[in-house]
Amino acid sequence: MLGGKPITLFHVRGIRIAVDWSWFFVLFLVIFWLSRFYGDLLGESSSSTTPFLLALASAVGFFGSIVLHELGHAFVALRHGIGISSIQLWIFGGMARMSREADSPRTEFEVAVAGPLVTLGIVVALTAIGVGAAGWHDFSEAALVQSSASTSGMLAMVAWLAMINFLVLVFNLLPAFPMDGGRIVRAIAWRRSGSRASATRFAAGLGRVFGYLFIGVGILLAFDGYVFGGVWLALIGFVVNGSARAATAQTAMTSRIGKLLVSDVMDREPVTIPDEITVGQALDEYFLRYRWPWFPVVDAAHRFLGLVVRDKADEVPETSRMTSRVADVLERDDGTFQVRDDAPLDTLLANRSLRRFGAVFAVDAEGKLMGVITAEQVGRALRDAAG
Repeated sequence: MLGGKPITLFHVRGIRIAVDWSWFFVLFLVIFWLSRFYGDLLGESSSSTTPFLLALASAVGFFGSIVLHELGHAFVALRHGIGISSIQLWIFGGMARMSREADSPRTEFEVAVAGPLVTLGIVVALTAIGVGAAGWHDFSEAALVQSSASTSGMLAMVAWLAMINFLVLVFNLLPAFPMDGGRIVRAIAWRRSGSRASATRFAAGLGRVFGYLFIGVGILLAFDGYVFGGVWLALIGFVVNGSARAATAQTAMTSRIGKLLVSDVMDREPVTIPDEITVGQALDEYFLRYRWPWFPVVDAAHRFLGLVVRDKADEVPETSRMTSRVADVLERDDGTFQVRDDAPLDTLLANRSLRRFGAVFAVDAEGKLMGVITAEQVGRALRDAAG
């Protein structure tokens, strides 16, 4: 990622919304360009108050529409039991960070199409507002950047937001994996072939074709005088190409695992901490004994609740450790720490909790902890399959 450590802006239903420095660069460019656009439209200087405020409101609206697009993906993923740790916006758009891949073509399709459907809803809503306020003729002129005496600043802003979201919709639906359109193609190919691996190879190959196409068109635009737009499109092409190539490599790796499930390689007897014991007991009886940095926490029914981390437990004052409960310092599971025990093992290869903690926790359909699977166990399964 170009932007280094992401900056958290806010949370939506427990999902962290973050940006990196590159997104601020995007917003600056949008505001700068729109200030000139609205200034020319209204016959005012781009540094005047009205063009600047319209540009700022447009940039915020654009930011909000991208967040809503990614939340569309996120909410559908959550409905299918896929954890979402965060949504991060950067220079080329946004990304909902999912704990695992979809486990069926239908899930893949529904998650992929959710974002474009949200964007389509935004376009329809903004068009309805613009047409209702000014009529179709004036709104269409404003959307096509054809100013007239009847084009107000507010109408121009609504029209611009409708048009930019329409362009985002069309661009995202191009069948260039890993963009939304490419994921939709993968879902369809997966459904027809019955193989996620072959569907991914097909979609990734198509993505690489579009990646090279974006690079070529971007270079032509840059030489034709559209330097900024051309360079931007070429960079998107490089990102798409690289992501598609990485997906192909990952597919080759997952094909080695075959039909292994999480339950085939997990440790079925993990050490767990009951949620009702005190922090002092947890430190004395678990952390000091086993010397592990974290432990899974379960309730009386052995349902997985989350993790207690040594650093968090150490922060509790010594005078309070025998009265504070583990549940008080618990890092609760938001869906990203766990995986179903009957899930294919290859779904863990992109799991972020596996990278963060070195392990994920296998649960059954009722949420009971059935085992723990470590990155070492996944790596061993890969090596055994390769051999």
